[in-house]
This record gives sequence, C-alpha cells and structure tokens, in this order.
Amino acid sequence: MSSPLPQSNADDGLLEHYVKKILAAPVYDLAVRTPLQPAPALSALLGNQILLKREDLQPTFSFKIRGAYNKLVQLTDAQKACGVITASAGNHAQGVALAARELGIKATIVMPCTTPELKVLGVRSRGADAVLHGASFPFALAHALQLAEQSGATFVSPFDDPDVIAGQGTVAMEILRQQQGALDVIFVPVGGGGLIAGIAAYIKYLRPEVRIIGVEPEGSSCLLAALRAGERVVLPSVDSFADGTAVAQIGAYGFEICRHYVDEVITVSNDELCSAIKLIYDDTRSITEPSGALAVAGIRRYVARTGALGQTLVAINSGANINFDSLRHVAERVAAQ
Repeated sequence: MSSPLPQSNADDGLLEHYVKKILAAPVYDLAVRTPLQPAPALSALLGNQILLKREDLQPTFSFKIRGAYNKLVQLTDAQKACGVITASAGNHAQGVALAARELGIKATIVMPCTTPELKVLGVRSRGADAVLHGASFPFALAHALQLAEQSGATFVSPFDDPDVIAGQGTVAMEILRQQQGALDVIFVPVGGGGLIAGIAAYIKYLRPEVRIIGVEPEGSSCLLAALRAGERVVLPSVDSFADGTAVAQIGAYGFEICRHYVDEVITVSNDELCSAIKLIYDDTRSITEPSGALAVAGIRRYVARTGALGQTLVAINSGANINFDSLRHVAERVAAQ
C-alpha cells in the first residue's frame, strides 16, 4: 500500500535553516561515515541499481548515534551537570548512552518492558541507567518526561528535536557526496520522523528532483496517517514487530518538513520485512533488524507497483540491533511464505 502525496511550495527558509545545522553538526566526533554499498543481487532481482546506506555499521549499530551526539554536545555546562533522560525502544537509547559517556554526562534511559534484551544490555554496557517501564513506547515516553520534570535533567527526544533531526540529516550529506551521479529515489524508514525529516530537508534543498519516499510498517504508519489527516494523529495501537519504528505519533518538528517535502509513503507487512532481511543478508552477509530492512522492503513494493527499471535507488539500512533468538522467527516466516 502506498500514498502519493501532494507537494507544497513551503518556505525554503526552513530547509536552509536545517541544511546549515546539518553542515555544522559535529557528529564525526563519535559517528562514522558509513559506506553506500552496491547490492548486486538485489539490483539484478529488481532491475534497478540498488545502493544500501549501511547505518548498521555505526558504533551503536544504528544511525541514532548521529542525532543523540549532536543534541548532547550542544547542551550548556549547567544542563550537562544535571544529566539527561530519554525514552527509546533501543537504538536512540544506545546512541544517548554512548554520547553521554563520551561527554561525561549522566544518562537515564526509559525503555518499554518489551524492549529486546540486546538493546537493554547495549544501554547498560555503555554506562547509562536503563529503566524498564510500560508496554510500549508511549508509556515509556510519558514516564521519561515525568522523571525529567522531577529531576531537572534535560529530556532528549528520540526524534522530535531540531538538533536530533540535524544530526540524522548528516546521512543525506554523505549520500550526496558518495553518489554524485544518477540518483532517483531515497527510501527512508520512518518511526518518529527524525531521520526522514533530516534527509528530506538536505536533499530537497540541494537536489530537489530526487524523490524521498518514507517506508513504514503497516502496523505503525503514523506518518501516513498524519499526512492523510493533514495533522499529527495518534495511532490507536502500534505493532511492535519492527520495534525500532513502533511509534504512535509523528514528531512535530519532523512533520513540519515531511508534510511538504516527502513525496510518498509506502507501508509494508511484517512478512515483507522478513523477506527483506533475508535479501539483505544474501547480498551483504549483514543482518538488519526489522526496522532496518524497511527501506529495502519499500523498494520491492515500489518497483512491483511502478515497473521502474534502470533507476538508482538508495535504501537506508538503519539498524542491526536484533536479538539472535529473533532470527529464528524471521527465518521461519520467510520459509512459510
């Protein structure tokens, strides 16, 4: 399922504001420039040049380290002294934990009780306090905001913050430097919208002809719901299979960009995500988590629907934090298809 979206001539001043923040973001103190890797088997299968932006190769195995570090490094000395609190299903949590350790800041991370153990251990191994609370992200978020208010610590949003969005936007800066020739579409996984907002702001300012397509799980498509409604809405329920993108409401800052500069949103099923995990593995021998495979699943859906041939399509492989035990479930679902 997909939904082409009407384009609006919004104020380019918004894009310029974010592009300047992206160019100034000191993320490489901690993050790495990840490869834009050709996927020959996927390219042959789909009849297009498929390039994978390997954000699963970051120090925390996810792009989230970019936004977390960019936010924390810009706090005042007084804010740093009071510590930081965040809520996260895991990838942002590990980014904040590592950034806080590097900067000498005390970090408390509230995570849903359903968070994979691998992600909880990832937070604790990086020196942060992990507090498990609530059945899903919205409950963890509410608890984190309450703790921040009580303690005086700075709340660090996983996606709804201009500094976080700018940090994530450095992914787009790298893509344009790495692929200076043909570039037709960038497919971006969507949870709370920080990554796609940062990428859309940078790409649409510098290469407006490049299409930006968001990809969401069918069970947590909060951006698609907001775009259809013309305003941010709260999903009545959220499927947590792709736990990294299991968000009930798109962020306000991100939506301000996405409503004007995202060309389309595609939703994919959990079975399609499992197939995409296998296809990525077959091509690269890397294992993505379900949310990390969203972009590739979206490309398959897009090519099947449009009949696109000979295009250059980029998929953001956003993360690889999947419990080893969960791989059996993924393999079984692929085998049953």
